[in-house]
Amino acid sequence: MAKMIVGLGNPGREYSNTKHNIGFMAVDRLAQNQQLVFNKTKHQALITDFFLNGEKIILVKPQTYMNLSGQAVKPLMKDMNVTPNDLVVIYDDMDLPIGKIRLRQKGSAGGHNGVKSLIQNLGTPEFNRIKVGIGRPLEFETVTQHVLSSFLGIYQQDVDASINQAIDAVKDWLNHHNFLNTMNKFN
Repeated sequence: MAKMIVGLGNPGREYSNTKHNIGFMAVDRLAQNQQLVFNKTKHQALITDFFLNGEKIILVKPQTYMNLSGQAVKPLMKDMNVTPNDLVVIYDDMDLPIGKIRLRQKGSAGGHNGVKSLIQNLGTPEFNRIKVGIGRPLEFETVTQHVLSSFLGIYQQDVDASINQAIDAVKDWLNHHNFLNTMNKFN
């Protein structure tokens, strides 16, 4: 068995520091903490892996663009024998303020096209999620402008804190194998 941590985002340098890519930022930091690089490509995703307590942990950054994330994740899960219960998806959430995270075991897409693609491709809304707050658009911004813009410098400390908190939640889940307990601890 293996566990898979998927960060959602868009490939390409022009998107690298945007709010929509906070999932990529989180798995990148997790990889750095493990001294790993994303050096393999499989099923339209960048992947790297490590072992923890004898269990394979796979980090994933789909390269399909956000709206098609499920097209990369589903075949990877099948290939690597990962069930929805052994999956955690990290992504941005506009309904949470910057600096906050929320864990869920299931739910709707909530207007998030990456999550919508995952639900459609996996055939279930029941998979573990870590939502990372990016706040609401400003009065003059569209949703697209908001998610595809970078965080203002004044928020960088809060952004870093929320990414670190998401990683701490992942580590807790990996070490204790119970997402419900992790959820109760971090929500």
